[in-house]
Amino acid sequence: MTSSINSLCKVLALVVALAVLAGCADLRVAGTSEGILKGKDLRVAVFPIENMSMSPAPLKEMRESIIKKLEEAGLSVIDEKSLEDFMAERRVRYVGGIDEETAKAFKKEIGVDAVLITELELYNVTTPPRISMVSRLVSTGPSPRVLWMDGTGLSGDDSPGFLELGLIESPAVLRENALQTLINSLAATLSHTGKSPGSFSKRFRPKVSYRSPELSASEKYSVAVLPFYNRSQRRYAGDMMQLMFMDYLTKFKNLDVKDIGLIRQKLLQYRVILEQGLSLTNADVIFNTLNVDLIVAGYVFDYEDYQGPLGVPRVDFSALIFDRKSKEIVWSSNSYNEGSDGVFFFDSGKINTAFSLSSEMTRAVTEMAIK
Repeated sequence: MTSSINSLCKVLALVVALAVLAGCADLRVAGTSEGILKGKDLRVAVFPIENMSMSPAPLKEMRESIIKKLEEAGLSVIDEKSLEDFMAERRVRYVGGIDEETAKAFKKEIGVDAVLITELELYNVTTPPRISMVSRLVSTGPSPRVLWMDGTGLSGDDSPGFLELGLIESPAVLRENALQTLINSLAATLSHTGKSPGSFSKRFRPKVSYRSPELSASEKYSVAVLPFYNRSQRRYAGDMMQLMFMDYLTKFKNLDVKDIGLIRQKLLQYRVILEQGLSLTNADVIFNTLNVDLIVAGYVFDYEDYQGPLGVPRVDFSALIFDRKSKEIVWSSNSYNEGSDGVFFFDSGKINTAFSLSSEMTRAVTEMAIK
């Protein structure tokens, strides 16, 4: 009997919600990026999505959706055959970044202005579904740079709301929400309407930190972020921390952050192997080959998601910043958090993915280190 009453309440609430939406139909398209970039003469190549989730995922459908949303936003995306021919001729196999030679060839040979690179970090279709991904737009030409970068981590139970009407049980719906979030962010950045994030929450501050007076908030730096040494059980956790720090460091105007493709190219070229983390000898080689002022590196000890409706993500990492000028470690920190930290009532404020949790933690570290 109680179950029937609850079901009836949900149906009635849904009818009311639909009636409200029917009277405000124009609000249903609010937040889409369509038309924001009209007039922007930017020709983009969309790389295949790199799957770091270790789970089967509809990568082709996701990429097609990205291309469609970019075109709706006013961007010109090169046709599939031109991209395939270029990648085959240039023997481009790595889709997690672009090196200098590839960036030059993109610009000179097929007139591409930027390349969109996307990594899928988590794809879980069990109820509630979860997805995490990060994307960046890298310019082509002689000096490739990150034009925009952002990530998103969503869970179907992030905002269940009244009678759980906001619960998302469809992986496809959650996937489209995540993709639209990223395209909205890109559109806002290119149209100069993006808003800077507020200050970080104190609950995500590192447990221990040190900052040298040699690290100046006003000085301009070029930065290389290396893959963190992964001591966790999660494959690619070190690469995800690299992307996370890149994301937040690119938001500082006084920092020139090198793209992963360039870093990877130089490490392979000079046969630099980062065993057990970054050594001082390797740091000197990287400083000289990449010609950067700062190197960001670190260790990941735990990077854990969970399945099902119960549980919390856990992230544990340490971060280091090496300075070329002083030959010192000018920042060091240790961070550990769980998704339920600071949550006391009805799961309000709970974080449901390791990606979102590590994002908040990384934001705290970068702002404390750079500002």
